[in-house]
Amino acid sequence: MGVVGSGKTTVGTLLAEKLGWEFSDADDFHPAENIRKISEGIPLIDADRAPWLAAMRQAIQRWQKEGKSVVLACSALKHSYREELRAGHVRFVYLKGDAQLIGQRLHARRGHFANDSILESQFADLQEPHDAIAVSIAQTPEAIVAEIIDKLKRAPVSYPDAAQK
Repeated sequence: MGVVGSGKTTVGTLLAEKLGWEFSDADDFHPAENIRKISEGIPLIDADRAPWLAAMRQAIQRWQKEGKSVVLACSALKHSYREELRAGHVRFVYLKGDAQLIGQRLHARRGHFANDSILESQFADLQEPHDAIAVSIAQTPEAIVAEIIDKLKRAPVSYPDAAQK
C-alpha cells in the first residue's frame, strides 16, 4: 500500500515472484469512471472508492477460499479502506516515501493513467498505518523486497515460503 508512484506494482510483482505467489493490481478493480477521473487528475472521493474496495474484498475472500496466496498492490490510503480489505490473513506493507522522491518518479513514468496531478490529494488522504510493515522506498526494488520478506518472516502471520515448494 502507498500513494501513487510509491512502487506498489513494481515491488508487488517482484515480491510475488520471490514468494511464488500470484500478483494482482488494484487498478484492475477500478470502474471505468474512476480511471477516467484519475486520468484527468480528478481526485476520487470515498463514494468513488466504495465499489472498488468491495470488489477487492470479494477477490480477497475468493482467493482465501481457493487457498491462494496473493500480493495485491493497492493504495489503501485510509484506515477505513484497509479495514474494508482486512479479511482473514491479510497483511499490509506500507511503501513509505516523501512527496519529492515520488514526484520525481511520477515525472519519469510513462504509460500509466495516474500521474503526479493526484499526488497532493493522495498525501492529503493518507492515514499512515500503525499495524503495517513499513518500508522506505528510497532503495532499489530488490532491496525493498528483501526487507519485506525479512520482516514477514519475523511477523506473527505465517506465509508459504516458495523455497520450501
